[in-house]
Amino acid sequence: MKVFNMIDEEFICENCGKKVEKAKYTARDHCPYCLYSKHLDINPGDRLNTCQGLMKPIGIEKFKDKYKIIYKCSKCGETHKNITLNDDNMDLIIKLSVIE
Repeated sequence: MKVFNMIDEEFICENCGKKVEKAKYTARDHCPYCLYSKHLDINPGDRLNTCQGLMKPIGIEKFKDKYKIIYKCSKCGETHKNITLNDDNMDLIIKLSVIE
């Protein structure tokens, strides 16, 4: 069972360089502008992963009444999923949903 450690921090996105504010209602785990994430956790919020690679958004899947972004780490190749947040770039989410 995964243990969830609630960490909601502001950060500078390592992909697009924009300042990302706290979500204030859940743990922010990706950039709302470019949707990139960082491979920081083994279990949600633990910050124990030594990889630290950029997680590229590669797809989207339906999850209950929301969506999850599917990521692939550019360093180690591991895949991971994060739930979308209210302020995420909807144009990019739509692009991820189109099968090419």
